[in-house]
Amino acid sequence: MTKAPLPLRLYRSAANLVAPLAYRRVARKLKDQGTDPSRVPERMGHATAGRPDGRLLWFHAASVGESLSVLRLIEQMGLDTPDMSFLITSGTATSADIIGRRLPPRTQHQFAPLDAHAAVTRFLSHWRPDAAAFVESELWPQMLLETHAAGTPLALINARISESSARNWARFRTTAQYLLQHFTMIHCQDARTQAHMRSLGFIHAAQGVNLKSLAGPLPYDDHALSQTTKTIGTRFVWLAASTHPGEDEIVLDAHRALLKEKPDALLVIAPRHPERADHIKALIDSAGLSLARRSKSEPITEQTHVYLADTLGEMGLWYRLCPLTCLCGSFSDVGGHNPYEPAYAGSAILHGPLYANFGDTYADLHASGAAQQVADAQALGTMIIRLAQAPDELTKHRDTASAFAAAQSDELESFARTLSKALGLG
Repeated sequence: MTKAPLPLRLYRSAANLVAPLAYRRVARKLKDQGTDPSRVPERMGHATAGRPDGRLLWFHAASVGESLSVLRLIEQMGLDTPDMSFLITSGTATSADIIGRRLPPRTQHQFAPLDAHAAVTRFLSHWRPDAAAFVESELWPQMLLETHAAGTPLALINARISESSARNWARFRTTAQYLLQHFTMIHCQDARTQAHMRSLGFIHAAQGVNLKSLAGPLPYDDHALSQTTKTIGTRFVWLAASTHPGEDEIVLDAHRALLKEKPDALLVIAPRHPERADHIKALIDSAGLSLARRSKSEPITEQTHVYLADTLGEMGLWYRLCPLTCLCGSFSDVGGHNPYEPAYAGSAILHGPLYANFGDTYADLHASGAAQQVADAQALGTMIIRLAQAPDELTKHRDTASAFAAAQSDELESFARTLSKALGLG
């Protein structure tokens, strides 16, 4: 194999040098977020669980969304290969918490090692994976190269490249090619990523099913759903899901417009990052609206205009509770969030104009009538008022979204077999 390009050699030297400082920073962050201190050393490759006997397939993902997207895939592969065990790694406290409650049989979670030689080799020496799959765009050079050097077959699945990332890859074309050549399979979640991969010379890169479409409905607590539904009664309720800075104002403006037509309407705001809750509360107060906070167990009353769902791991509850979802991250340069989650729950979908992360998916959603785009707060308010006043139309949108999500799940078994074959697992 050719010598690593200079940018990569410089990166490896720098990463190894700063690893102790990086570890102190991530360790402090994990502890502040409530991670069990005994698990923090996993970030330096110190395993806190034993390697199971037999074959082991390792999935590495960035955070919550990427990790959840492979759980059903792991379940399917577990059914197909009863002798296989699975390891899933991620880097955030939130992902560890949520994934830990949803692990399929014969699956363990560990925090990913930092991208430093000592941490990665320590990790690989303990776990000795028979194959590895990297999810989306989480490509750490030393992790990738050391895994390949250990003789482990590698796949890149659900790959996604943004336009800005593509420009950076083009600037460092030789480095990108050097890294990506180690993947025996490159599965792209959209046509844009396939085009970028092939422009780099990887003609085996192919667009396939988006794994997030196969994840199925998010879990939820039946008792919490029953009690909250009883509390709300016949009031019209809608959800602003995964809001980012600048978007809370948009949904609050839309809700104030709705309240003029339906004074008892209720808005549930579920911020992408619950640590923003105090700021959002201030916005709600400034808008002259009353609120209750989930994290403080404040009850929803007849006077509550906004319910601030500032907790983690409950999105399945909010999607199931609310017949209409405005999926945010689409009124800012975030680029949108996963529309399959509300669709699986049977919640009608509205979204803003910025959804590059799911461009192909939204094109299909629009074509089937399973999602509606709105430009701004005024358009959002107008659409919500319309659907609130037309329950039959809202039901039609909900049914269409559910049907769209259900149609995707048929491809799970096929993809599981394709991945196993590509990794030489049978």
